[in-house]
Amino acid sequence: MGCDRNCGLIAGAVIGAILAVFGGILMPVGDMLIEKTIKKEVVLEEGTIAFKNWVKTGTEVYRQFWIFDVQNPQEVIVNSSNIKVKQRGPYTYRVRYLAKENITHDPEDHTVSFVQPNGAIFEPSLSVGTEDDTFTVINLAVAAAPHLYPNAFVQVVLNSLIKKSKSSMFQTRTVKELLWGYKDPFLSLVPYPVPTTVGVFYPYNNTVDGVYKVFSGKDNISKVAIIDTYKGKKNLTYWTSYCDMINGTDAASFPPFVEKTRILQFFSSDICRSIYAVFESEVNLKGIPVYRFVLPSKAFASPLQNPDNHCFCTEEIISKNCTSYGVLYIGKCKEGKPVYISLPHFLHASPDILETTEGLNPNEEEHRTYLDVEPITGFTLQFAKRLQVNILVKPAKKIETLKGLKKNYIVPVLWLNETGTIGDERAEMFRNKVTGKINLLGLVEIILLSVGVLMFVAFMISYCVCRSKQVK
Repeated sequence: MGCDRNCGLIAGAVIGAILAVFGGILMPVGDMLIEKTIKKEVVLEEGTIAFKNWVKTGTEVYRQFWIFDVQNPQEVIVNSSNIKVKQRGPYTYRVRYLAKENITHDPEDHTVSFVQPNGAIFEPSLSVGTEDDTFTVINLAVAAAPHLYPNAFVQVVLNSLIKKSKSSMFQTRTVKELLWGYKDPFLSLVPYPVPTTVGVFYPYNNTVDGVYKVFSGKDNISKVAIIDTYKGKKNLTYWTSYCDMINGTDAASFPPFVEKTRILQFFSSDICRSIYAVFESEVNLKGIPVYRFVLPSKAFASPLQNPDNHCFCTEEIISKNCTSYGVLYIGKCKEGKPVYISLPHFLHASPDILETTEGLNPNEEEHRTYLDVEPITGFTLQFAKRLQVNILVKPAKKIETLKGLKKNYIVPVLWLNETGTIGDERAEMFRNKVTGKINLLGLVEIILLSVGVLMFVAFMISYCVCRSKQVK
């Protein structure tokens, strides 16, 4: 009888030990299986989950625009007063709803080439008004004239055309005109061929961004989706030194197994440069654990604060020896126009940038850019890209509407918030196929290990107790 009991207890302990060992073995083996599956599914080639979502995003992407309505145009022109603005919006458009085109695989260097078609559909239900709402905004053509034509004689000629067309430093335009283009009355009078259609995002609809050439990850998963060339070049030709490099991905996804310590680099053609984001916090997105990465203020700092930014400081910068920060001149990729980009409401900009404008309220929560990245796959499941477009206006002695100005103005025109969040259907698919399976495997590993250890300890204690009783 004693033997039977002892044998049973030893058998229980052995089973416990086997379960614990099996649970322990399952951990590295399970991790290896997960890694193998992920590496297979995130490669950009026909048949993978990544490729399907990469060709056409399953996420609804919207661009909301807030337009700065100038409240005191005459005071600015006559008295060189500070510009008072009032933001109005959002005016919302659906974008990135078109699939990538001209997809070409190159098996030799493991790359995929494509173009991204541009299109914007107005969403009245997500907007405060219609596309025909009007605003008082800076006159884009008049503001750019002295920059594009610094010669005094040419400016005298342009001044006569500006007066003839009844143009001024400010103008009244509809949302649709300001964003997507209008025929400018002043430029229409210029006697030699110049583009006469002007708009902050003109041309956009029916155009494409690219050609992009990215690595498929087939030979090296740590390079998946990283841009090799943009428009056939590895550099942008806008900046000097390393600032001109095209770094990282397009931010829609990153190489898998993202660590919190990783700096996520990505390229944005909207701002004509590469930029980066750093880890901020863990977020639960529709039951999926994601890492939130944010653009740090350091990315927009002056070379005094961040020496790495020295090559973004150009001779066209409005600051005193590049001591101002928070704005970036991108005229070189906008045909020489005086276009400056910043975060909305000049968030993270130096106080002197805000000096000439009233009515702005920078707010970290509303105006920062962030990416929510699922760390195992590297997919961006939610993002908010915020950006402000500004025009530099300088006094010009030969142009009547600008000659009364006593200072330079960086005039905010509008800011945009481009957002996308994984849909409920895709989130469920993601939970089932990725995070759900990983969590289940983790649970099985813990249960086996815990039950095994408990069984082993319990049976061994019972066996020892029985043995000691028998000896007595």
